Amino acid sequence: MYSEALGREIRPIDRLIGQYAESHRNPTNVMIHWLCVPIIVWCVLALLWTLHPWLAAASALAALAYYFTLSPKMALAMALFAGVCFAIMPWVPYPAWSAVSLFVITWILQFYGHHVEGKKPSFLDDLRFLLIGPVFLLAKLFRKLGVKY
Repeated sequence: MYSEALGREIRPIDRLIGQYAESHRNPTNVMIHWLCVPIIVWCVLALLWTLHPWLAAASALAALAYYFTLSPKMALAMALFAGVCFAIMPWVPYPAWSAVSLFVITWILQFYGHHVEGKKPSFLDDLRFLLIGPVFLLAKLFRKLGVKY
């Protein structure tokens, strides 16, 4: 995709984050996402971990490979976050129950946020946006810190 206004091609990560941002403008919805998206990532990894740690690791690596195609810096940041998630797994009591409970609660909050926003979640149109949510937040953080991604 080419942007005539900028005179350069738009990177896939910028296009995806821009599309994701279209349904994430309301401050309440964005705040809910800041809380819920990292918890949801942990929940998914924790549920996979309870099935088998290698399954969780393989899934994380597959997601990281996708992130790497979009932005190596984003992939590195997500790898660090996944590492933190894996590091705390052994310390969480009843990880499967904790993950299921938090997963349900955070998704209820996410849908409430989209109700407030007045727009449906992006992943209902394209499942890739389940992976874009975390990098949308990272992009906001990187911009605040003045880090190019």
